[in-house]
Amino acid sequence: MIDLIATAESVAQAEELLAAGVDTLYIGEEEFGLRLAHSFSREEQRALIELAHAQGKKVNIAVNGIMHTDKMKKIPEYLAFLAEVQPDNVVVGDTGVIYLLQEYDLPYIYDAETLVTNARQINFWQKRGAVGAVLAREVPFEEMQRLSQQVTVPVEILVYGATCIHQSKRPLLDNYFNYTKQTEDVSKERGLFISEPKKPETHYSIYEDLHGTHVFADNDLNLINELSELNQTGYQTWKLDGLFTPGEDFVAIAKIFVSAKKAIEANTWNEAAAKTAQQEIQKYHPVGRGMDTGFYHLDPTAIK
Repeated sequence: MIDLIATAESVAQAEELLAAGVDTLYIGEEEFGLRLAHSFSREEQRALIELAHAQGKKVNIAVNGIMHTDKMKKIPEYLAFLAEVQPDNVVVGDTGVIYLLQEYDLPYIYDAETLVTNARQINFWQKRGAVGAVLAREVPFEEMQRLSQQVTVPVEILVYGATCIHQSKRPLLDNYFNYTKQTEDVSKERGLFISEPKKPETHYSIYEDLHGTHVFADNDLNLINELSELNQTGYQTWKLDGLFTPGEDFVAIAKIFVSAKKAIEANTWNEAAAKTAQQEIQKYHPVGRGMDTGFYHLDPTAIK
């Protein structure tokens, strides 16, 4: 069964996503989760878990930040809360948090971002309790084919949304604006981007939050044309990330992927349906943000 996961920017949007046919909500709070569409309060998290479970759906909670000493001191209290409200999984990358999870009844999915690139690593964490893993966005399909034959837990693939290519714990934007004696907003809402020298067409989104500075790939990912191939290869955990696609537009895109999922499961998905879906996604994708297939079709030997 295909598991379609979606981020949520509000309780209202989460409700719409569940009604649209999304299987799993991906939420959390900014203190502990990376690059969330919204930081939910404890009561909101509790309410959404109850709502999803009442509909036979699931909730994954992001606890995938890099936890330095100050945050590690706060983690036990948060894990105790999660053990009480019982999400379906916590998504974790910090080994210190994984160690602490031994004291709580909480299944976890291993997510170390760009580090999760091979089956040996996934199997290592599976033997230490992981019930799934999030594959790095930089793994081409040719390597994904080999990997799928060597793992025994579900592996999540990003099929739509922005790809983070760099994170620094340092406040790089604040440092720059302080150095240039400017006072500027550095949040995601500001919509800042950087370009490569002598390549003005490049457009790397950048912002700061409690976890430091985040830089994103020039284009967002869209694998609507590759869904059937992923399904046939055994990749049936698909994530939609609405970080830069707000409101009803993201819900509309989620509905397109829900329809694609149903068609694939019913064996009615074809090239014409994929082409139509691609055109529909373009209608709702933010103006000014490009889309491509990322590393998916690249020759692994060409990646340095």
